[in-house]
Amino acid sequence: MPDFSLERELADELRDLLTAPRIVGVDEVGRGPWAGPVVAAAAWLDQDALPDRLTKRLDDSKKLSKSAREDISAQLHDLAKDGKVILALGQAEVEEIDSLNILRASLLAMSRATAELAFVPDGALVDGNKLPDLSCPGRTVIKGDGRSLSIAAASIVAKVSRDRQMAELAQKHPGYGWERNQGYGTAEHRAGIARLGITAAHRRSFRPIREAE
Repeated sequence: MPDFSLERELADELRDLLTAPRIVGVDEVGRGPWAGPVVAAAAWLDQDALPDRLTKRLDDSKKLSKSAREDISAQLHDLAKDGKVILALGQAEVEEIDSLNILRASLLAMSRATAELAFVPDGALVDGNKLPDLSCPGRTVIKGDGRSLSIAAASIVAKVSRDRQMAELAQKHPGYGWERNQGYGTAEHRAGIARLGITAAHRRSFRPIREAE
């Protein structure tokens, strides 16, 4: 289960320069889908104010049910009203994914999320093995959403936000099942492409979409 060990470790490294370093977690969702944006979130958690009942539920968003993710995300946003949590979102659109490639677009989304925070963080823990462009020192963490509570919070917030966007896109482009598959290449999605063709929300740089045009 994730904890605050990595946050404390990075804060200790920065403490010679800063008295109380603020460390954020950064994660993205939506690299694999054939449609829709890639969405990232940055999260700072007040370690002393976070309720234990919430801390124990934070985990890699992929390990949680949809209802659990939505409930946890709502709790995090409620805590943000009191300043106990600070959250920010950023994303890269389909056009940017197609022009940059999905990796660079994902890094751009993470940069944007971090830049949208209400403060400049002193350090960042970033899920994955590549650092985005940041205004603070950063450290990559492989499988970070299962190791760091801050990254886990970011992964949940980003996932809930993207799922809602895909549900909205599903209303504009019915027949692909995006409200259920979130744009991944499921049988339902493939059948929709065969029947209805490609939309403006599809990632044309992805091979299955190029081949379907």
